[in-house]
Amino acid sequence: MLNRYARGFFTRLFTPLAAWLLRRGVTPDAVTIVGTLGVVIGGLVFYPLGQLFWGTLFITAFVFSDVIDGIMARRLERKGRWGGFLDSTLDRFADGALFAGVGIWFFTGGGNDAVGVAAVICLVLGMLVSYIRAKAESLGFDANVGIAERAERLVSLLVATGLVGLGLPPVVLLVVLVLLCAASCVTIFQRMRTVRRQAQQQPEGNQA
Repeated sequence: MLNRYARGFFTRLFTPLAAWLLRRGVTPDAVTIVGTLGVVIGGLVFYPLGQLFWGTLFITAFVFSDVIDGIMARRLERKGRWGGFLDSTLDRFADGALFAGVGIWFFTGGGNDAVGVAAVICLVLGMLVSYIRAKAESLGFDANVGIAERAERLVSLLVATGLVGLGLPPVVLLVVLVLLCAASCVTIFQRMRTVRRQAQQQPEGNQA
């Protein structure tokens, strides 16, 4: 949902940077890989060390690579499936690193098992949300619906984690993670319902 409203703004914001990178011979794939590495480092190095605020700033500097590589690919008129496959695959690495990093800290130095458990549950549910869409599309269905898509999950996690790093009590992050778990469950239901409706509209012999 956030993607639909924010993507236009960020596309206009980052188009000059994307054009500058292209003029210097940087490829969209390189931006995707570097951006993912930055997010993973932030999630699995800064967060487990308890550097929640600085880790969030570090991650934010790389997280918009997902927008920039898309702009670059469109300017190059690349419509191949490899770029989409690489982007989707590395997104799962990035998401896993963020939620895992939060979980590791609160299971260890953060001393708050409730937040750690909530982070792990969000990680599992988020992967399931993404898997349902990918599986649906591989079968010829459209499952691009839901109230908790990737953008919503990342923004919520980064904002709440950064604020806790600035001194807010961990219960703020716990509440956000619990809400994310609930929203992810709703999204899973929405996507499964959408695919089922599409499957029921197909001739019997074409259903998976």
